[in-house]
Amino acid sequence: MELLKVHGSMNTFFLYEGNDREDFPQLTKQLAALDEQIDGLLTVSPSTHADAKMRVFNTDGSEASMCGNGLRCVARFVCEREGIDQAVIETMKADLAVQKEPEIDAGVNMYGVEISPVSFQLADLPMTLEAHTEWRQQALPFIDADIPFTAVAVPNPHLIGIVGKELQKDPSHQEKWAAYFNGDNPYFSDGVNLSYVTPIEEGIFVRTYERGVGFTDACGTAMTASALVSCLAGLVPFGDVSVFNPGGMVNCSVKSEDGHYRLKLSGNATYLGVYRFHAGAALADSELELVKQSDEQPAYEKFIEKISGATAGLR
Repeated sequence: MELLKVHGSMNTFFLYEGNDREDFPQLTKQLAALDEQIDGLLTVSPSTHADAKMRVFNTDGSEASMCGNGLRCVARFVCEREGIDQAVIETMKADLAVQKEPEIDAGVNMYGVEISPVSFQLADLPMTLEAHTEWRQQALPFIDADIPFTAVAVPNPHLIGIVGKELQKDPSHQEKWAAYFNGDNPYFSDGVNLSYVTPIEEGIFVRTYERGVGFTDACGTAMTASALVSCLAGLVPFGDVSVFNPGGMVNCSVKSEDGHYRLKLSGNATYLGVYRFHAGAALADSELELVKQSDEQPAYEKFIEKISGATAGLR
């Protein structure tokens, strides 16, 4: 099969266009073993009511309900395939509007995608905390009495903590609790994406331990959820929020209307190359071959160099 290697904020995937297959989980595991750079597999298939349908598989074979960085890459693929600037993509829990936007920097393609639905109900993550239906801006004493946490689903589950720079520089604290919450624990039966957020002069910096993956250069829904939580906490004003991460920077639009939140994630959608993949019955029988290298990555790296000063010491 032919695959396109893509990334959004260095959150890297293989993209496959074709009909749904039952073996996507196994294929993703094989691809992850053959290429340790990737964070998962994006699939693009026909939709009965939208321009296309997207599915997302993590490297452990589990299926995610959404992926903001992956959606930007799918948005570009579908829009360029159809010769359009706007589209609607079917995801597991919502049909989401996507659109082409002006380049974020010279030679860096940029797409904006809707992030929806948003819920603070613990049952929607799910998260179990006795006598609580929501958890907003409160410490979880068994973790740390000084870190305010918020639980939110967008629609995949996120636990967002606001921390100082020291806990960003040394991610061992975050890794410890993320590993716990994604193992056998009484709080998150399906695991959770754990993000630590630190306010900086230009916006916020976010580091995410992604469910089913581990630490990633970026997680689109985590960055958007973190922007929302930061607005609600008064760290940044509602509107456009610059969100920096180990893989780069995105812009998150956060709007509040009558108690409802409208979120949009805008950032790069970069092509890395075309690959040919032969899936064998076992990993030893599988092959992954680069067919054509893309020339887009140098432009993205120049963009990263330009913004690197904003997060000195945090990446």
